[in-house]
Amino acid sequence: MARNKPIPRSQRLLFNRGEKISRNSPGANDDVKNISVGIMDMDSSILYYFNEVIKPEVTENKEKVKVPCIYASPERWVAISKQGYLRDKKQQIITPLIVFKRTAMERNDNIPVDKLDANKPNLFYSFQKKFSQQNRYDKFSVQKGLSPNREYYNVTMPDYVTLTYEFTIWTSYIEQMNAIVEKINYSDGAYWGEPGKMRFRTRIESFSDASEVTDQERLIKTTFTVNLYGYILPETYNSKTTTQKYLTPKKIIVRENVDTDLVDTDESKILNNVNVVGEKEVFSISVSNPLIFQGGTGVTLSNSGVAFDGSSLLTQIISIGQDVATTADTQFATQTLTNSLQIGTSSTKYTSTGISGSIGITGSLETSGDMTILGSATILGKLTANELHTTFTSASIIFASGSTKFGDTQDDTHEFTGSVDVTGSFSLNGYSVDEISNDTSLTDGSATAVVTENAVKTYVTNNATDTATYLRKNFFKSSASITNATTASFTAVTASAPTGLTSTTENDFVFFINGQYMEHNALEIQQKGSSLELHVDTGSIGYILENDDEILSIGKFNS
Repeated sequence: MARNKPIPRSQRLLFNRGEKISRNSPGANDDVKNISVGIMDMDSSILYYFNEVIKPEVTENKEKVKVPCIYASPERWVAISKQGYLRDKKQQIITPLIVFKRTAMERNDNIPVDKLDANKPNLFYSFQKKFSQQNRYDKFSVQKGLSPNREYYNVTMPDYVTLTYEFTIWTSYIEQMNAIVEKINYSDGAYWGEPGKMRFRTRIESFSDASEVTDQERLIKTTFTVNLYGYILPETYNSKTTTQKYLTPKKIIVRENVDTDLVDTDESKILNNVNVVGEKEVFSISVSNPLIFQGGTGVTLSNSGVAFDGSSLLTQIISIGQDVATTADTQFATQTLTNSLQIGTSSTKYTSTGISGSIGITGSLETSGDMTILGSATILGKLTANELHTTFTSASIIFASGSTKFGDTQDDTHEFTGSVDVTGSFSLNGYSVDEISNDTSLTDGSATAVVTENAVKTYVTNNATDTATYLRKNFFKSSASITNATTASFTAVTASAPTGLTSTTENDFVFFINGQYMEHNALEIQQKGSSLELHVDTGSIGYILENDDEILSIGKFNS
């Protein structure tokens, strides 16, 4: 039989055989179904959840009656919209009943998905099938080092959408409606769907009461809206399945085992890469460029300078002049350190410039040179010196008799820890002080006494209370009456200014008539017994006072 002429390689179309061959072909043994989610799946999930999970029911004549839930066809929905209810073949209103219909569908922009190209998606969700005919383990595979095939499936990312459903519930009694609404409301936010299939999150909007009562019929009606957050994934698109299968290549590990004996140059047998000579296992390798070790400064080799090419055994012992273990006593003639020396965990470091940290000497210290102490020197014993030379930047010199001088310049600072007892007087910049006074009244008038904090505080407290109280006074009053066109009376007493402050005047008050500010240059106040009179210059202010006027004042009233 004649065969077709092969197509030239340059004219052949490149294609992926995985896209041309179905996974369900004979002999494929592929039980993984193509994943697809459609609008009907979401409609079915709502119907299943109502009938099998929520299971709405009412009580009639002391019996439980299941409330049917149906999806309204376009013709039935039009009839419901016109009449407001649904009738059976005998024209009787069907109650109880739940009817729903999908009213809208829009893309969910809260979960954006960019497949880059819908004809050839590039964004997938991948998962691995744990065990299959290709992905299995057995003793033979483990012994031979066979790595099984792994099955991977790529599923195109779906388009996320939001579906809106409108529900209507009819019952004959309010108690029945309440029982149904309570069950439905409790399922808000749950994932609705059939077990083993896709589930979708829902959100129930508010319930609206549309009950109708007529002379002939009683009808309890409630409507609500459900938003279902779903996703759409077709099984095939553009002649390609949205679920693709991939197999990893098998892996074979080859070990270097031999089944026959090898013979060395000396006619001895080599078994499993081991040269057998007598009863010793020796396997020698000779190199053309031998390895040579030589001793260095302070390091001695037992076979220094001897070449080692691997043809014969060579033992090298490396040693130094003394033990340098952490517990050994090591001795060097001279030791030079580039940076510093630290002994143990101490913070003391020895450098070329000196010693940082603390140092303790239990024995004697002897130096032939000079010793300079930059910090403080504390001598707990006796100081013995053949000659003592002192240069004071600041000093305290105490004489057995006569005057004692602290320091030699005015910038010297002298600190005392403890108490200082002075029986005489002391002078501060030429001013003599002979007493610290605690006179709270400050009546002595001494020119050589320094007062205490208690004396000042008590004096200020006793003399400043009236002033502070007066300054804080700020009360609100309303006029008690309008005496005439120029005078208003307040049942209040003005606060008296303490000694040293300006007497209380109209400038210490703010007056308002019917909510309007009154100018101070047209006002005058006068205290008469327990009443405060406000006199108004009507010619200057531009109006007169009337009996129904309300005058308010804020200022220094006594209370």
